[in-house]
Amino acid sequence: MNYETLASIAQTWGTVFFVLMFALALIYALNPKNRTQFDAAAKMPLEKD
Repeated sequence: MNYETLASIAQTWGTVFFVLMFALALIYALNPKNRTQFDAAAKMPLEKD
């Protein structure tokens, strides 16, 4: 197994890994169950102390 083969495998699986992580983050962010938590966090900077 040479460098080119290892680099190709790393690029392929790295891309797959990051696409899966992005999909999981997107699912988490758009999950209706988390809406109230994210709405509260979005209003935090606008609230007075």
